[in-house]
Amino acid sequence: MGMTEQVRLIKKYPNRRLYDTKTSAYITLDDVKELVLKYEAFQVVDAKTGEDLTRSILLQIILEEETGGVPLFSCDLLSGFIRFYGNAMQGMLGKYLENNMKTFVDFQQKLQDQSRSVYGENNQMQADFWAQFLNFQQPAMQSMMTAYMDQSKKMFQQMQEQIQSQTRNMFTPGFPFGNTPEDNEK
Repeated sequence: MGMTEQVRLIKKYPNRRLYDTKTSAYITLDDVKELVLKYEAFQVVDAKTGEDLTRSILLQIILEEETGGVPLFSCDLLSGFIRFYGNAMQGMLGKYLENNMKTFVDFQQKLQDQSRSVYGENNQMQADFWAQFLNFQQPAMQSMMTAYMDQSKKMFQQMQEQIQSQTRNMFTPGFPFGNTPEDNEK
């Protein structure tokens, strides 16, 4: 194996302190947030058991962001998430959110590159551009989302109809495979 960049290992001690093995120093949750913002790969493990705590630390950061300043999630949205735990569709929702997040991030990246090519590194101009873009975007975004939801509903209905007709066919005596006589007359 070559000298590949090691994933930065952060150990969490029983006293709840985080120890960065790369810098050999104790760090705070804010420092971990900085690593996330800088796209640095890291893993948080329990110093005693070696258990991977990365997700719980990321959730802790999200919790801090949500309680301070401007939250990202409404109560409705959070309640919706909670209802999905243990639901048969939980895995699908996770994948769906992940893919949408990816698309959104790529989209933001492209826009940022474009605004950079127009405004250079002038942050104020870029910020103004974003503010204007988002204001303009809201109605456009909403109509896009509405169209998207309608489409999803249609897909979902088709899927249900398909499942129902398959189940019907499975339980129709004499026609274990394929169509029932009624289906043929359609």
